[in-house]
Amino acid sequence: MKIEIWSDVACPWCYIGKRRFETALNAFPHRDSVDVQWKSFQLDPTLPEHYDGTELSYLVERKGMDPEQLKGMLTHVTGAATAEGLNFKFENVVVANSFRAHELLHLAKSHGRGDAVKEALLSAHFEHGVDIGNREALVAVGTEAGLSAVEINEALDSAKYADNVRNDIAEGRALGVQGVPFFVIDRKYGISGAQPAEVFGQALEQAWQEANPLTMVSATGGEGAEVCGPDGCAI
Repeated sequence: MKIEIWSDVACPWCYIGKRRFETALNAFPHRDSVDVQWKSFQLDPTLPEHYDGTELSYLVERKGMDPEQLKGMLTHVTGAATAEGLNFKFENVVVANSFRAHELLHLAKSHGRGDAVKEALLSAHFEHGVDIGNREALVAVGTEAGLSAVEINEALDSAKYADNVRNDIAEGRALGVQGVPFFVIDRKYGISGAQPAEVFGQALEQAWQEANPLTMVSATGGEGAEVCGPDGCAI
């Protein structure tokens, strides 16, 4: 079973959704048969490589949101993150364009390290105040996850994975993705948002049962064997 997840590194609900999905996946009996693929998406591709201001000022200035309403929203998001074992520190978040971070993710994916780098980038951004638009910071995140610093720099210098990022975004929009996180199971089921773990669990079970229906077996030429039911046992 293949699960594709469209997500942005600069999206708090994407990190929370990742944790909730992982909770469901870890409890799923067939988790070893699930292939999870991270897909790129940018909430604000117009951001400069680095924005001089806080997360709060960015949302107020660029999105026109009310400051007091925003404070309440960030408090709510922080509480939701805490419930999933995450330690968001919005006061330290460095607002930056996430495109290069997505390029790093595609490099990591080519080495089978996509999930590790995705986790590291989200944690760096929301928990540790790391500038995800900064080259040195991306190299540090990548090397800590087992990638080569030389290969990271070469990939970023050549924009080797830039088209992969753009193709992910275009593919997501073609599927109707307008917000993230967005989960697609076997290109058949779509789940929008950081749903509770129970919702992800139900979706996994439903998709698995439909892809692997139970086939009843009976003895050739024989009659039904004795069974017990709510009304008693056959005699």
